[in-house]
Amino acid sequence: MNLLDQIMERAKANLQRIVLPEGTEIRTLRAADIILKEKAAKLILIGDEKEIKKLATENGLTHINEATIVNPETHPDMGTYTNLLFEIRKSKGMTSEEAAKLAKDPLYLGCLMIKNGDADGELAGAQNTTGNVLRPAFQIVKTKPGISVVSGAILMFTPSTQYGENGLLVFADCAVNPNPNARELAEIAVSTAETTRAIAGFEPRIAMLSFSTKGSAKHEYVDKVVEATKIAREMNPELQIEGELQADAALVPAIGQSKAPGSTIAGHANVLVFPDLQAGNIGYKMVERFSGAQAVGPILQGMAAPINDLSRGCSVDDIVRMITITANQAMR
Repeated sequence: MNLLDQIMERAKANLQRIVLPEGTEIRTLRAADIILKEKAAKLILIGDEKEIKKLATENGLTHINEATIVNPETHPDMGTYTNLLFEIRKSKGMTSEEAAKLAKDPLYLGCLMIKNGDADGELAGAQNTTGNVLRPAFQIVKTKPGISVVSGAILMFTPSTQYGENGLLVFADCAVNPNPNARELAEIAVSTAETTRAIAGFEPRIAMLSFSTKGSAKHEYVDKVVEATKIAREMNPELQIEGELQADAALVPAIGQSKAPGSTIAGHANVLVFPDLQAGNIGYKMVERFSGAQAVGPILQGMAAPINDLSRGCSVDDIVRMITITANQAMR
């Protein structure tokens, strides 16, 4: 059984309540129908019930009636959600009238449901920008204690089985932070370790990447990675982490032992933390295109509850995978 099948089976074995704010978006509905048929999650669709059921009927989606449908205009708990939003944001100047209006926004309502304990995770982005998805998440759900940044991890299923865990590696940050400082980079490493355990199911061996290995080059960019490695170890002394390492030293045993003798991570890394978003985004896309690897994600990490963002060009299969991944994150 491959990892994506394992993720699906774990979701089936421990049903989580996943809210889908884009309840009338047709790819989302098709994916929801698959998830409900497979009994892989308890789904909450936000939108007008008549419109959702009409779309389901027109498209032969026979399992949508098993979802909970929440219409912001008529839902009986809207007063509770409005008051919750007002209490969270009144110190920022939000009025009760503004809260009542904003709570009806599906992206805000999804986060309020999580905050109120009525849902375990959220997936959106098929028809909304990343900024629109993350804004209410930051305002309502916020980040985990000790973590100030949200980042994006990518599961890289490569045909090169000698690398990572039989060809599977986790890359971060490939989606969110253009130029993290040392503290933020350390937090990304710690968050990626948690994602690796929760989703990939193996113990992370983290390489903090640079153009230098163990002092082979001197530059402030290298200093940042060295400092980030130190901070990450302080945050979690049990973390298996090494830095700074060049990519070949991180992945190839002979080169790792030559450049970083005695290191248990060099040459054996299964998690690669890139020094900035340019490197991470370029790196994963080059591996994907040149090696025929399958890239799954980004998986957003660092939030106090799992909230994931889709590409607006996503497929139905992408949404199905991300619902099960969100459910796996919620189990932790």
